[in-house]
Formats: sequence, C-alpha cells, structure tokens
Amino acid sequence: MQQPEGHVQRIDAITFATANMAESVGFYRALGFVETFGDSSSAFVTLESGSCFVNLWLVGEEEISPRWWGRVIFHVDDVDEFYKRAIAAGLSPTAEPKDAPWGERFFPISDPSGHDLSFAKRIRD
Repeated sequence: MQQPEGHVQRIDAITFATANMAESVGFYRALGFVETFGDSSSAFVTLESGSCFVNLWLVGEEEISPRWWGRVIFHVDDVDEFYKRAIAAGLSPTAEPKDAPWGERFFPISDPSGHDLSFAKRIRD
C-alpha cells in the first residue's frame, strides 16, 4: 500500500512530565542523552540522543499520574551495551535484555517519574 503524501515518518520527540527535574535529567544523562535546551534547574529541558529528543516539563507532584499510559520504545544500535550503561550508572531496568517473538531484542526500564521506556533493536526483518 502506498503512503499518501504528507504522512508521518517517525516520532521526533516525546515530552514527559516530571516533578523532579534534576533527578529526571540525571536519569537521561546516565543513558547517554545530552541537554540541548535548558538544564536541571529549568522548568523545561530538551535532551538529545542521535535523532531522538526527550523533553522534560516540570509539574507539581499532584500532576504526575501513577497509572499506566503505555510505553515509549527507543531503537538503539546495541541493546546489551545500552543495558550495561544503565546498570553501570546505577539505574534499575525491570528486566534483562531478551529476544521478543516479534523480532526485537529489548529491555524495559522506568524513568524517575514512572514513565515506561523500552530500549530495543530489530533482530530480524
């Protein structure tokens, strides 16, 4: 099926709410993201890794919802190395990397505000 003109090609950025900017910025730094706008004392920060952007927006603790909303999946060049980086930085992935039946190797982790993330790589087409 041919895509119509003007179709979406990829997600460029995602914005997460956080009640603790310094902790959230530190989490994403530990995973190799770098700030391109703002810093840990700002109310809005953009961090970049490759061509992927994570925005963090400072909100009050009462605005953070603990219920599950879904998962953001970041494709990386080496899942196992990314997992090792997370562990070396003292982060706590919820599972070790594994091969999924849908053709990706991945591991899940939550950021300090409870956002569900997955770092993955296709292992077959």
